[in-house]
Amino acid sequence: MDALELVTTWPVTTATAAVIAPDGSVASIGPTEQAFVLASVTKPLFAYACLVAVEEGSLILDEPDHEGVTVRHLLAHTAGWPFDGETPRAPIGTRRIYSNTGFERLGRRLVAATGFEPAEYLSAAVFEPLGMRSSSLEGSPAHAGVSSVSDLVRFAAELRSPTLLAPTTVAEAIAPVEPELTGVVPGFGHHDPCPWGLGFEIRGEKTPHWTGRSNSPRTFGHFGAAGTFLWVDPVAEVAAIALTDRRFGPWAATNWPLFADAVLDEIR
Repeated sequence: MDALELVTTWPVTTATAAVIAPDGSVASIGPTEQAFVLASVTKPLFAYACLVAVEEGSLILDEPDHEGVTVRHLLAHTAGWPFDGETPRAPIGTRRIYSNTGFERLGRRLVAATGFEPAEYLSAAVFEPLGMRSSSLEGSPAHAGVSSVSDLVRFAAELRSPTLLAPTTVAEAIAPVEPELTGVVPGFGHHDPCPWGLGFEIRGEKTPHWTGRSNSPRTFGHFGAAGTFLWVDPVAEVAAIALTDRRFGPWAATNWPLFADAVLDEIR
């Protein structure tokens, strides 16, 4: 796949990427077995584990805590918590405020419900059954994941054809929650509206964005400040993953959309 050759032009020391085509075939470039720090690409992985806990009955999506915050609020960044810190910035359900704090609270909620630490539960619920042997959680469930492209290909395949969750649960996770809310995508500014699912960012009509102009509005996934991303376009039936050793910055905001458009042009 020629689009993958674009990865070799990125201003990074090490990069690796993969594309899953509509027929399920995988093309890749770079050290796909090497583990990289994920940063916020951790969030959809941990969200998936939390949805496993929901299906098991340990967590209840819409059960409020003593502050009125539900698991759904935390997954969809509508609980009002700031990016970092313990002082709410908005009433529950009124704004989309991207929040590491929310995911860390979600981790504490999972511990209280299951007795397992986030790293243990994520490993047992997602990594082990999918054979993601290079993957681990080394701290915060918001940003401390480690994984390889090969492992994330397995996760992307799971998103396209679920085995750990009911298809209806995945469909709910990748649909906008309170789609009218405004919010900020870090690095890409304010969007009105700013659609988000249950742990997955949804492209919608956001411009600028880290996916391509050719990606459908239903595209979902996440990017990380470590220079990482994973997206799935259910309309094109294509998924893409890239991991690098350079932090997100203007280089990524420029190159990632070009890569996505090249991938989709080749598929079509």
